Amino acid sequence: QVQLVESGGGLVHAGGSLRLVCAASGITVSSNAMYWYHQAPGKQREFVAIISRGGSTDYRDSVKGRFTISRDNAKNTVYLEMNSLKPEDTARYYCHTEPCWGQGTQVTVSS
Repeated sequence: QVQLVESGGGLVHAGGSLRLVCAASGITVSSNAMYWYHQAPGKQREFVAIISRGGSTDYRDSVKGRFTISRDNAKNTVYLEMNSLKPEDTARYYCHTEPCWGQGTQVTVSS
C-alpha cells in the first residue's frame, strides 16, 4: 500500500522560508517521478514541481528560482525547499506519485 505523508507547512511572513517533507512508504521515491502540487481555496490543484526518476527537476514558472525539489533516497523522502515566500504561495501543498496523493500540508504566507 502506497502512502505519502506531508509535513512542514505553517504560517510565515512574506520573504520567509519553509521546507516541506513527503515521507513515502510502499514505493521507492528514486524509482518514481515525484511531484508537488498546490491548491488554494476555490482554485484547481496546480503543478508546482517534479523530480524525475533520473533526478531531473522542473517547476511552474511562478516558483522558479525560489523553490527547490529534492529527494533523499536513503530516507525515501522528497522535499520542497521554499524560499522568498509570497502571499500568493498560500495553499495546501500535496505530494503525488501516480496514482497516489498525500493528505497535504497547509502553507500560509502573510503579507
